[in-house]
Amino acid sequence: MILHPKLKDELTHLHQAMLTDGQIPSREQLHRYYATFRDHFSPERLSRLDGHELLTTMHAHGNRESLVYWLEFKNDDEFPGIFGSISGGSALKFGIYQRKEDGAWMTGSPQNQIELTTDQAVALARKHREQLLQGVDLLQQFPDRGDDAAYLELQKQMNAVAPDVCDTAWGHKYFSLLFPDRLDDYHVANYQRFHLIKLLQTPPEGDGRFLCAGRYVHVASELDIPLNHLTAMLNQRNGRPYSYWRIGTKLGGVTSRWDLMRENNCVAIGWPDLGDLSYVSYNRESKERIRAALKKHYPNDNRLIGRKTQEIFHFITGIAEGDLVLPSDGTTVLGIGRVVGEYNFANNSDAPHRRSVEWLSLKPWKQPRPEGLQTTVYSIRKRPENQVEAEKFILEPQPQSENAKTKSSVVPQPTRLTGIPGRIQSILTRKKQLILYGPPGTGKTYWARHTAQALAALANYGRSFDDLTDAERRQILQGSHNFGPKVRVCTFHPAYGYEDFLEGYRPHTVNQQLSFEQRDGIFKKLCDEARQQPQTSFYLIIDEINRGDIPRIFGELLTILENDKRGQTILLPLSGQPFSVPENVYIIGTMNTADRSIALLDTALRRRFGFIELMPDSNTLQGAVVAGSIPLGPWLDSLNERLLKHVGRDARNLQIGHAYLLEKGRPVTDFGRFARIVQEDIVPLLEEYCYEDYAALAQILGDSLVDVQRQRVRHELFAPPQRDNLLEALLSPSPDLVASARAVAVLGESDELTEEENDDDDEVVEE
Repeated sequence: MILHPKLKDELTHLHQAMLTDGQIPSREQLHRYYATFRDHFSPERLSRLDGHELLTTMHAHGNRESLVYWLEFKNDDEFPGIFGSISGGSALKFGIYQRKEDGAWMTGSPQNQIELTTDQAVALARKHREQLLQGVDLLQQFPDRGDDAAYLELQKQMNAVAPDVCDTAWGHKYFSLLFPDRLDDYHVANYQRFHLIKLLQTPPEGDGRFLCAGRYVHVASELDIPLNHLTAMLNQRNGRPYSYWRIGTKLGGVTSRWDLMRENNCVAIGWPDLGDLSYVSYNRESKERIRAALKKHYPNDNRLIGRKTQEIFHFITGIAEGDLVLPSDGTTVLGIGRVVGEYNFANNSDAPHRRSVEWLSLKPWKQPRPEGLQTTVYSIRKRPENQVEAEKFILEPQPQSENAKTKSSVVPQPTRLTGIPGRIQSILTRKKQLILYGPPGTGKTYWARHTAQALAALANYGRSFDDLTDAERRQILQGSHNFGPKVRVCTFHPAYGYEDFLEGYRPHTVNQQLSFEQRDGIFKKLCDEARQQPQTSFYLIIDEINRGDIPRIFGELLTILENDKRGQTILLPLSGQPFSVPENVYIIGTMNTADRSIALLDTALRRRFGFIELMPDSNTLQGAVVAGSIPLGPWLDSLNERLLKHVGRDARNLQIGHAYLLEKGRPVTDFGRFARIVQEDIVPLLEEYCYEDYAALAQILGDSLVDVQRQRVRHELFAPPQRDNLLEALLSPSPDLVASARAVAVLGESDELTEEENDDDDEVVEE
């Protein structure tokens, strides 16, 4: 067996899920796509072409029937773009292109382009064609399941017979489309090597695009899936390639800063006298400024000035979010973290230059093949065994060592959320405030509350909200005697004003006499408490933010709300008091786009807030079946498809959200509850969208449920005795719904469960 058992199990389940959701084509569809490509660009057809026809068939980007167009841009029902991207870079990557402006054929490099005559261009196309044919001959003779040695020999032969095309992405893609069972459809070497490392495979040594293919062939064979399915799954599971960085933990080779890194969820480097390096960008000028600062503040290091400049430059501009960092002491890797933030500077520290991380493992281990031992910041890339070892620890996280536990009572917790909470966290880190917007029923308020609680728990207690004690949860949700809760909620509406949010005069009765007194609003109180507790994070959720008169409610607050204006003071016009928004205050707003588009929001507000759109997500209903007949997710998708088609303008913002079909976070499967949701929630909403247009309403809900002639909904179908008729009416607008791959899988599982329950009933009866 090639695959780690945990990986094999994970990939097996992922394959089934992607097939069910239609994210990957069936084997029959794949065969059809490959056959279509071969019909257009087979070696036999190319060999029959010559002259101008060969040139334009192979290399004319403006010709949608050309080889280069199909390889780079073709993406439709005839030939979808699922066979590995080769986009990026100029047309010169094909070795020749036809200039758009004047039709001239060009070759050379971007810095030294050469114009060709038509005869010269045809000769180059012939050369490419002949090398493709030579490569095809090699692959036709190649064994079905060659080992590393066989693919190494293939690489050598390709280099000899097809030197101009075999080391290009387009050449590799051409070969892989003709031989999809022998070549993977990663067309760039670093993608091939990265995904092998994620499979815990040490890539074969050497350079070339054909060396790694055998490994993918064997993995696909073990999983009994096409190579195209395997690469699609790995793309979804692993994402884009990232880098691995060794970070030295000893300042000056003596003082360890591992405890600081571990407890503050960061990696850090020294050189404090350089000051804040936030100005550094990825350009030569920034690099030279670092070099000059090092010479000025650390003259004794002049011998290593070039290397240290490069290391600091890498730390700020080379390390990217998502990269893995491996804090190390010599050959010992002390932990593995994923970078989750940009460069930041910590004052009053001997290791002030920092990158925030989420710790994935805190189990020490040794580099299998040591590298980068004499550097503080080093890109681990020469010896892939070290990268594979890191991925093993991520796949199977190990408990913290006893030695590490004794150093500190603080056990680091993941500081990076995932999914929608992760996106919210990322924007709050960057902008301090955001708005969740989308159609009704898409979970905006749920995600706002859930994420605010999760972030408050992590920021203030270093643990997930579920792991908090009852007292800690009360601190977040209810507050204490001295301070209010760390997560607070308000709702905007037409009568909500500045006096409710910031400060104003409110009616007050004294000795049965009505008077007015000045009171602080919810946001001013929150900011005052946050200022008194600078180490505590506070979150304000503004539900239905678009229903209020936002410029009037926020007033002059908009001036100091931005991240880079936090801490700046203004004078409030009513009380005359100085006021500022502290760094530790975060705002999450929710907005229903069925009421108002974000395009209508105040421009000043839009610039200060980040935005996340939440749309209907039927995946939350995956596997749910109502009455053994209605696959809930596909049914919702079908309903929204009809709504988009027949409601007209702004239909996208008027879709039915998945939350309508959830109760306590779980899909509704009881037919009675489902029917009530349709009758009492969904139908009235659609009636409003289709106001007095019962023909459009019938197109969405179906003729069985809507009486167009009498302009009414047949509510009598919702009576319990009409269950079968209602079931038929709900399915009739989309009769092919139950024939979709996703629906078949869901309904099939439901049938199996029903059979199991019936078997159990039989056993009980026999007893």
